[in-house]
Amino acid sequence: MELSCKSEYAILALLEMATHYSSGEPMQIRQIAAQQNIPDRYLEQLLATLRRGGIVKSQRGSKGGYLLMREPWKISILEILECLEGLDVRTYEEDINPKTVDSSVVAEIWLEASQAVSSVLQKYSLQDLCEKRDSRRQLDIMYYI
Repeated sequence: MELSCKSEYAILALLEMATHYSSGEPMQIRQIAAQQNIPDRYLEQLLATLRRGGIVKSQRGSKGGYLLMREPWKISILEILECLEGLDVRTYEEDINPKTVDSSVVAEIWLEASQAVSSVLQKYSLQDLCEKRDSRRQLDIMYYI
């Protein structure tokens, strides 16, 4: 499984929004784009998809921008990828209808792998990513002292 550029940019943008979640202030696209080095126009499209998926909400006006719909610890990485990429293991399970014994074996292994990936991605939230990032930054600071 490979992380698409679209998903990576979206996770980076959401990570930035999670960092500023406690302020309660919406973040503007140009602010997020500058911090995470994401093209503005592309980020605009990604945030629109995430808004439709119920992960972020938009606020209009001069102080407008985007906010996380829920707390960062309640948004899993799996939920983000499902929203962006249309991944859904449950749908795949229903579609298994192998025509031969060989294809049955392949389908079973593929299903097991998909479930393992889903399990790991469900386990991590945006908050977990923030904490991992912050601890790595601490290590970098200590390394250079």
